[in-house]
Amino acid sequence: MKISKKTVLNILFILFVLSFFVTPLGHYGKIFLNRLFAVSPTVIEESQREKITDYSWRLKDENWDIFNFEKSKGNVVFINLWASWRLPSEAELASIQELYDQYKGKVDFYIITNEERPPVEAFMEEHGFTFPVTYLIIGDKMPIDSGKVPASYLIDKSGNIVIHKEGIADWSNRKMYTLLDKLIAEQPL
Repeated sequence: MKISKKTVLNILFILFVLSFFVTPLGHYGKIFLNRLFAVSPTVIEESQREKITDYSWRLKDENWDIFNFEKSKGNVVFINLWASWRLPSEAELASIQELYDQYKGKVDFYIITNEERPPVEAFMEEHGFTFPVTYLIIGDKMPIDSGKVPASYLIDKSGNIVIHKEGIADWSNRKMYTLLDKLIAEQPL
């Protein structure tokens, strides 16, 4: 019995698709596809921007010490809500790491999760991420919606939400660097 070239190609294609569901190749393939289709987030028109007026928001740092978001009032702030078990979060965090490497010390970074420390620390080590992790205090008030993960916010020095992106985005690109340079240079109102 002779198998046609078309049949062999169909079988190989089916095996390739199945590999996305039952092998580690699938996990890395999904990460790659998420990154491939991630685009730079859209900037909100100035007239449409919401403003954060209450900076009194408690969080925990990577040492599990409680601090207040108030310390970022008057600074450019990048907030990302993520979860180590969410594939889109994992795909997005590489570009956030690059953004952090470019702007640490110039922008306040809050990479926030509601998970416990041990799985987060293992995830960070496994992926080589060095940005500071912030932990959400469940039930505390907050000026942003923490219900959607991943989600990100870019806030200017005056408290205006310049970007609100639900889902994955590419944060490490020339458009973002130009916007951040502009926001850093501005004086708060």
